[in-house]
Amino acid sequence: MGDQGDGVASDLSGDSAFIPFTLPGETVSAAVSKGRGEPIAILEASHERVDPPCPHFTDCGGCSLQHWERAAYETWKRQKLVDALQARGIGCDIAEIVPCAEHARRRVSLSARQTESGLLLGYHAALSNRIVPIETCIVADRKIVDALPRLRQMAVLAAQDSKPFSITITAARTGLDIALAGLSALSDIDRRAVTDFALKARFSRLSLNGEILVEAQKPVVAFGQVDVVPPPGGFLQATEDAEEAMAKLVTDHLRSAKNVADLFAGCGTFALRLARSSTVHAVEGDAASIAALDRGFRHGEKLRRVTTEKRDLFDRPLTWKELKSFEGLVFDPPRAGAEAQCWQLAKSDVQKVAAVSCNPTTLARDLSLLIEGGYRLKSVTPIDQFLWSHHLEAVALLEKPGKPRRRSLR
Repeated sequence: MGDQGDGVASDLSGDSAFIPFTLPGETVSAAVSKGRGEPIAILEASHERVDPPCPHFTDCGGCSLQHWERAAYETWKRQKLVDALQARGIGCDIAEIVPCAEHARRRVSLSARQTESGLLLGYHAALSNRIVPIETCIVADRKIVDALPRLRQMAVLAAQDSKPFSITITAARTGLDIALAGLSALSDIDRRAVTDFALKARFSRLSLNGEILVEAQKPVVAFGQVDVVPPPGGFLQATEDAEEAMAKLVTDHLRSAKNVADLFAGCGTFALRLARSSTVHAVEGDAASIAALDRGFRHGEKLRRVTTEKRDLFDRPLTWKELKSFEGLVFDPPRAGAEAQCWQLAKSDVQKVAAVSCNPTTLARDLSLLIEGGYRLKSVTPIDQFLWSHHLEAVALLEKPGKPRRRSLR
């Protein structure tokens, strides 16, 4: 099985190709071009093959692995993390994967486009700009699935021409938060029509390209015991269960640290939980997210002090000197990882570090820098919050024993 979830096949001449929707050990007939193939028939099926539960599977590009028995799928996903660490020479006990349930995704992004035959609303087909219209989604929160007819009606009102646009839906605790993007400014008439519809549909908030058009009630998410209103289209962990699992690992590891830094802090996923027992300095490059975090802190109760800083950690990481005042640190960067920050962190005396990642390859690179700087890797936990996809989250916990002499890294 390839890293992206495609079967890797060899033909009679020995050439290889990636064949989607196939499994290890199967014999298939496929049409192959330039190293990729489309399966025509499964000649010999794997005993691990199961019937996919979604009618849109193989057409919609949202899931790639619904045809694989769950235990085998989870074993493969965990092995991706094992392989990435071993490639960097990192040995550590890897915990069992934290599984993901169906209908757990609280945030999805759909694409919409008006056509001569009507509006298309759905996901893109794999490796394509073609929009596959969907009637259901087995990974999305049921509140989002139930709202699909209303979302389609609203998209018709918002569409101005045949250009595609996106609709990001977040199932907040107070209702659905709808963020439209990729549309030009609406006329006054269209703006009124869309906002009136959002109110009648009882959406909590509707925004366009970051501008709030109407907010019937604030879309609230809870980080531990603190309520936060994320900015329109703002980043959230995809499922609450995965977020809780990550947060427990991070907070348990850093609980004894009096002063903690939260880097790539977003809206406060970790910072506002850590503030129950630690003073926290949260650093994030997105101004709207850091403002939402700060508002959550100011309205929270029984929290220790949380300070915030807007800063691009890719261009200007916190230096080892700036890290002197922290005993603990968590970082949760985008898929590119936190290489520049890890160079500085490796030279620091921060005693406890929690590394959260959505990319096993860049996580392994970052961990290798920290280990070279004297950190000891205690544990790594894989977490599945993107069901039936190749994406994988992980939390790695590290410690630097004592007060080691600062090292000069290569």
